[in-house]
Amino acid sequence: MAIIKKFRIKSFKNLKPALKLNKVSFSFKQRPILDSISFNLNQGEILGLLGPNGVGKSTIFNLITGLLKPNFGSIIINDQDVLNYPIAERATTFKIGYVPQYGGYFHDLTLLQNLRAIAEIQIIDNSIRLNTVEKIISQFEFDSIINIPAKFLSGGQKKKLVIALSLLNSPKVLLLDEPFAALDVLTIKMLKELIVNLQSQEKISICICDHQARDLLSCVDNAIILSNCKIIAKGTPTQLVNDIHAKNAYFGDSFKFN
Repeated sequence: MAIIKKFRIKSFKNLKPALKLNKVSFSFKQRPILDSISFNLNQGEILGLLGPNGVGKSTIFNLITGLLKPNFGSIIINDQDVLNYPIAERATTFKIGYVPQYGGYFHDLTLLQNLRAIAEIQIIDNSIRLNTVEKIISQFEFDSIINIPAKFLSGGQKKKLVIALSLLNSPKVLLLDEPFAALDVLTIKMLKELIVNLQSQEKISICICDHQARDLLSCVDNAIILSNCKIIAKGTPTQLVNDIHAKNAYFGDSFKFN
């Protein structure tokens, strides 16, 4: 895959949000997880959600996709509150793609069979379905591994496959849950280049959650830091590493991401 230099939009202030959370709160067994969380994912933006494990990052994704329902607040996509829409309709009508941290593919099927199986579900027109699968194979340079069972792929190849599967429905918003977890340095570099390419080539708004600040901050436009159920800081990577609240709660004084 050719590397495309990152195109950073200088300001998202005048762009319509692709996704908006407004005062979202969620509790599990009376334990608060999220407390009045509000943020925008703007069109064409790569946004990071940072925080230690258990702080509620994946919960936010589960609320957006419909796997969970908030106790309070609203989730707006295309100017419409999606809380009453089921999971499948959020994916198809509102074009939400989701890449889970674990799984997300059929272990015993080959890479090609995985693509065809999900495309069969999501794309009605046969010619469009075939063309889309071929485009994905070319875009991700899968040609040499299409007949390998998914369970035998490397960690990076599996992650690329799950991202590719999420793109079959041409999402406008893509959620990536801990995409860099348990991967080696070279594979992480490849994934970051892939994410940037998706932003610049496909014009997808991307939200990434991770607890590894250095990897996340090197490929996002803006980021949010969660701590104790709340957003404690938000801004560009440079702004965050200099934010006193972020330093005290998360980074420390010596952290650098470049």
